[in-house]
Amino acid sequence: RHFSALLSPTPRGARLARLARLLATEWLRTWDLPYGITETAAHLVAELAANAATHGRVTGRDFRLALLAHAKTLRIEVTDTRGDNLPRLQPPSPETESGRGLLLVESLANRWGVELGPVPRKTVWAELDLTPAPHSPEPGAVCSGGPGALSKQPLDRKKPHQAPPVPPTAHAHSRE
Repeated sequence: RHFSALLSPTPRGARLARLARLLATEWLRTWDLPYGITETAAHLVAELAANAATHGRVTGRDFRLALLAHAKTLRIEVTDTRGDNLPRLQPPSPETESGRGLLLVESLANRWGVELGPVPRKTVWAELDLTPAPHSPEPGAVCSGGPGALSKQPLDRKKPHQAPPVPPTAHAHSRE
């Protein structure tokens, strides 16, 4: 199961992000995906497409949106021709109106990263697990919390998140 579309990055990047989101949502609705995946994927597509249209824009060069659904994973890829401009996860200033897109990608995706090549391209990707985690309730189940709920452990006992080592040619981030 594969979807791919070329989009022309213009200064009107917000429109392209909406178009990419609409195309992805329509394609995802044709598959029997677990609860919430289509909506989460649509948010990821919009953020990655907006980044490509804004930060990966090169006049006359398109960017590519690809969705790949496997048995256990949905992978979203956005490829642009600005391999020299790698995305960096950084806290935004409270005064800025932008700069929060990768924070959303980090919080929504199970994993995300960057692959370089072939020159001058880079691909920013995000993956969503299609099999529910063992602790995840079924849709509609009554529960007292979920991702984002307050922890019942004291804050001073919480261990910091450590990302796995990153290979030299690809940057990856994971919430596992």
